[in-house]
Amino acid sequence: MRYFVTGGTGFIGRRLIRKLLASEGNTVHFLVRRPGGSREAALREFLGPAESRAIAVAGDICQARCGLTDADLQALAGKVDHFFHLAAVYDLRADPAHELATNIDGTRNALALARALDAGCFHHVSSIAAAGLYDGVFREDMFEEAEHIEHPYFRSKHDSEALVRAERSLPWRIYRPGLVVGDSRTGEADKIDGPYYFFKLIQRLRGLLPPWMPAIGVEGGRINIVPVDYVVDAMTWIAAVPGLDGGCFHLTDPAPKRVGDVLNLFAHAAHAPPMTLRINAALVDLVPAGVRRGLAAVAPVRRLAQTVLDDLGLPDTILQFINYPTRFDNRQAAAALKGSGIACPPLDSYATVIWDYWERHMDPALFVGRSLRSHVEGKVALVTGGSSGIGLSTARKLADAGATTLICGRDQARLTAACEQIGAGGGTVKAYPADLTDAADCERFVQLLLAEHGRVDILVNNAGRSIRRSVEGSFGRFHDYERTMQLNYFGALRVTVGLLPAMLAKGSGHIVNISSIGVLTNAPRFSAYVASKAALDAWTQCAASEFADQGIQFTTVNMPLVRTPMIKPSHVYDDAPTLLPDEAADLVAQAIINRPVRIATRVGIVGQTLHALAPRLAQTVLNTAYRLSPDSAPAAQDGGQAPQRPAGHSAEYLAMRQLLHGIHL
Repeated sequence: MRYFVTGGTGFIGRRLIRKLLASEGNTVHFLVRRPGGSREAALREFLGPAESRAIAVAGDICQARCGLTDADLQALAGKVDHFFHLAAVYDLRADPAHELATNIDGTRNALALARALDAGCFHHVSSIAAAGLYDGVFREDMFEEAEHIEHPYFRSKHDSEALVRAERSLPWRIYRPGLVVGDSRTGEADKIDGPYYFFKLIQRLRGLLPPWMPAIGVEGGRINIVPVDYVVDAMTWIAAVPGLDGGCFHLTDPAPKRVGDVLNLFAHAAHAPPMTLRINAALVDLVPAGVRRGLAAVAPVRRLAQTVLDDLGLPDTILQFINYPTRFDNRQAAAALKGSGIACPPLDSYATVIWDYWERHMDPALFVGRSLRSHVEGKVALVTGGSSGIGLSTARKLADAGATTLICGRDQARLTAACEQIGAGGGTVKAYPADLTDAADCERFVQLLLAEHGRVDILVNNAGRSIRRSVEGSFGRFHDYERTMQLNYFGALRVTVGLLPAMLAKGSGHIVNISSIGVLTNAPRFSAYVASKAALDAWTQCAASEFADQGIQFTTVNMPLVRTPMIKPSHVYDDAPTLLPDEAADLVAQAIINRPVRIATRVGIVGQTLHALAPRLAQTVLNTAYRLSPDSAPAAQDGGQAPQRPAGHSAEYLAMRQLLHGIHL
């Protein structure tokens, strides 16, 4: 058999071509815009030894007769038994004009090409989206009955299918797959779409809550999900069955699950909390349509809704699909597949491999390095306290990613060593000696930065001082509170306020404040340190609300315990579970890439929640840890508890420290 395929380098297309070439003697011509380019190379690698029977044809689906030359038309005329049209835009976030042009005009051009080639059957891959938001069961023989097809994607799939149905010169068959996800055996996929949009939300829940704690989810309509291998197998089989021309076939799951059940299946696969408490999206329908339209027209409401969707990484049209009303009858497809052994597997049999592949290969967090470059290349980034620890590791990542990286610190020798260390790795950084606790020197430093660079696009307020001393041990040391506040709070504010005017003039800027898990947990012995960081956190929240509409964004990183020179003097932490500076710098990189309001660990969030819901219990837990742990050596010299080496820690203390992972104790 001889085949012609559009969209052959796409997710479904390349699997279709491999399936067609599995039969010896078959040849496949496939349309490609750039012969010999990366997409063709990837396809040939995917096909393996059979790639010699796959023949690239230069063209463009958006051009008349798909852009084939007269020579190509003449060479292929009368030599195509089956024409598969898969090329289309399948993306809720796509530009509407591009989507309509590609899907509708592309189908028109593909039909014209098939006629010019005197091809055999025209196989059109449509979608269940052609039914729109039909309320009820949509049969395979239904088309004009489609409802609510205003969305550009629905409209494009419906109108492109209409072109095929109006075709009189060619025999045709139409396939309507459900929401196509990865391979049911390997999980392999190539883009984030459909249920994948919710995976980051599930992952976030897993990071915040233990797996045994019930979470709040959503309930809605039934979502028809099918794996790509089933779609390809079914389509290939049906295409070869004689006597089915003019038919439409739903390649769907005959037993689709509701939204809540789908999310729970993937939550189970992710070892995330079960979404036991579900809010039914149908409750929205209780609000009169006129009221909903009125609210949607109010700018603050639209802005709030968009903010929530952006924070969760969801497209703004996703709400239309939560309460999806359409069911799909697939009796014609089932009859055509009878005896083939091909059937849609239930989602719960392959949800785990879908999740596993996504988390191992598609999770955006895996591409932090590459993503960091796209966010900082060519920008000016300042890291205070950049000569060691978290600051040095962060500066190295920024320099490696192409940012104009600046660091500051009080010790010129350490700054020089930091520059040499970053330079040895291929990065470039410029160091500035500055004392952020001195108002005059801080003013000089900020003005020098603006004079030499014009602005700072990304500010990482990392410079800080930590004092581990109980309140009782601080009765005669009020200066501990003053000097901690001078650097951790006032120092960060001096730099931030000094650079904000230039950011406002430019209309963009990002300020990342390295705070502490102690602000969320209020750990004992760190009253001076936690108070200074809490002051910065509170100021940041106020400022973020003021500048939210002016392009200035703030992120607070409530950093857990990190093994840096700051904690080295205290032997208490010699065997404590800590992050390494590079791991802490990865959190800063995530802050720069995603620009969330806050980054915190699960322990930090649980601690904050415990303080809010059961403050007396939280105090008891921390008081127990306080009584079990010794003072550090400097505190003991001032009259505190006698210091103990790590080997002297009690079993109870070690257990408590593991339980309160990352908290300064």
